[in-house]
Amino acid sequence: MGPRYVRFRLTYELRRRTGLLKAKFPTRPPAKSYTSLHDWKQLPPRFFFESRESLRIDSPLATGQLPDASLQEQFNEYQKGNLLFFSAKYYPVTDWLTNPTNQYCYDATKHWTEIPDFSPTAGDIKYVWEKSRFAFLYSLIRYDFQTGEDLAETVFKEIESWIAANPVNCGPNWRCSQEISLRVLNWSFALNYYKNSPSLTEVRFQSIMHTIYWQMLHVEANINFSRIAVRNNHAITETLTLYLVGLFYPFFPESKRWKIRGKQWFEEEIAYQIYEDGTFLQFSMNYHRVVIQLLTWAIRLSEINNERFSNAVYERALKSVAFLRACQDEKTGWLPNYGNNDGALFFPLTTAPYRDYRPQLAALEAALGIESEDVEDKFWYDLKSVNGQPKTTVIEPQSFSKGGYYTLRDADTLTFIRCGAYKDRPFQADNLHLDIWVNGENILRDAGSYLYNTDEKWVNYFAGTASHNTLMLGSYNQMQKGSRFVWYDWVKDAKGMWKVENEKFIFEGKIRAFTQVSKNIYHRRRVTKIKSENKWLIEDWLENAPNELPIHQIWHPSESFFEHFSIQAITQNGSELTVAVTEGWHSGVYGVKEPARRLVFTTLERYIRAAIQKK
Repeated sequence: MGPRYVRFRLTYELRRRTGLLKAKFPTRPPAKSYTSLHDWKQLPPRFFFESRESLRIDSPLATGQLPDASLQEQFNEYQKGNLLFFSAKYYPVTDWLTNPTNQYCYDATKHWTEIPDFSPTAGDIKYVWEKSRFAFLYSLIRYDFQTGEDLAETVFKEIESWIAANPVNCGPNWRCSQEISLRVLNWSFALNYYKNSPSLTEVRFQSIMHTIYWQMLHVEANINFSRIAVRNNHAITETLTLYLVGLFYPFFPESKRWKIRGKQWFEEEIAYQIYEDGTFLQFSMNYHRVVIQLLTWAIRLSEINNERFSNAVYERALKSVAFLRACQDEKTGWLPNYGNNDGALFFPLTTAPYRDYRPQLAALEAALGIESEDVEDKFWYDLKSVNGQPKTTVIEPQSFSKGGYYTLRDADTLTFIRCGAYKDRPFQADNLHLDIWVNGENILRDAGSYLYNTDEKWVNYFAGTASHNTLMLGSYNQMQKGSRFVWYDWVKDAKGMWKVENEKFIFEGKIRAFTQVSKNIYHRRRVTKIKSENKWLIEDWLENAPNELPIHQIWHPSESFFEHFSIQAITQNGSELTVAVTEGWHSGVYGVKEPARRLVFTTLERYIRAAIQKK
């Protein structure tokens, strides 16, 4: 991670343990009025929309009829006290401090510096953070909008309840600056939607402004933790929120500084975190979508207010869309379940399935002036529908060498391969993983993430090489696992390329890995796709590995794979290998895992050739 990271972490931990950090974040500050509700309404900065009333005028979405079944279900469950967590599962939520999976209740009188991120007793803190993000407000607002049932009082009572239960700088919900930033953005969306409602009283407005102010003081004071120690989508979220709060709430004493610094830092983070080819340093499809949504907010709101970011922001946004579209199954809109996936969908403005990326990609495309599907997200962002010719499907193989991704569309198939060296922190040991999609189905898939704070067995499986369609050496991962999100012995040497020969597309990739075993071990993989046929040949070589350690070629098929496809493997001398059907696991959404059959070919030789084809 480098000397800057080490110095910062050591200093930060020293300040935390000595109480110096705690002293920088005071609790229970006195209330102060910065502006009146009336004056705030008159301010010139424009949001995506003017108000609830303006949106409902002649809108095709405001039908006054029952909404679609998914939105109706979310509203019905909300009325029962149940909330949809991570777009996956409903949990009963009685307060802002209790983990619904184990009933552990955090102490809201403790300073946030005294609250651990990871605790076996408390469980995964994300289960407490989830409601406090206030992303659930979007389902209420959309239900209100579609049915005409005014839910302003419900929304403002939720915000009031949170403020009362979470004193400034105390408890788990002040622990993470990104969670704070998301809360402020989502409150701002609700404030603008209900700005003319009688439920938004002067007293409520002052209380909300007081809490927004102290939340943003917290974010600015702790920004280097995200920009140095974490430096991923957290930093992008927080810097953008500083800019937008400075723009939309100019009456705070620090607003001018927040706006200037937030914009500059946001531009720096986008330029650093999104590589030149549009890939993203977190090596995660879902976290890349998080950035797609943040870019949509940034580009659209700056445009509405006659502002502009540096050219790099628009260039990286365009490249991001192109990369994610290249990885997308066109029939379903889904992408490979590749990389860390914690269920994050910050601004759920549609009831499309969680894994369907089309709404978010279409919204950013529209903000960039590109033809895109007509989706609900575009309506909320005040982006006019663009009617034009369908996008041209790229048949040729595509290479994204900076991030290390290689994709191919051929007939009704999508082939996705990961082969990359790390200059930024890796999160999973998954190099040379292969995903295959046929006619909208992910027949060979990534096992997912499951949970970040769980038993070591599950962390090692889902983050490790064993849960990916690649090669293992004995029981070793490609890199050495450290604690929590840490990996040692990063893959630093990786090369990949496509070539076309006659009726074949051929990918060739090579990585240096397993350096905890020996310093000069290489894994080579060749993937041959027969043109216009559902047939793949996968060849793996392992060089310079200890002779006593077997190699395992691992596959994670969907259940329908067994009915419609076959897989066979041979060694260098032509001997057929017997496939072992072993215990595997699949996590399609965060916090949920289910048993799945895993196929493994094992040999002491150093070559395996597998053939996958339709029966």
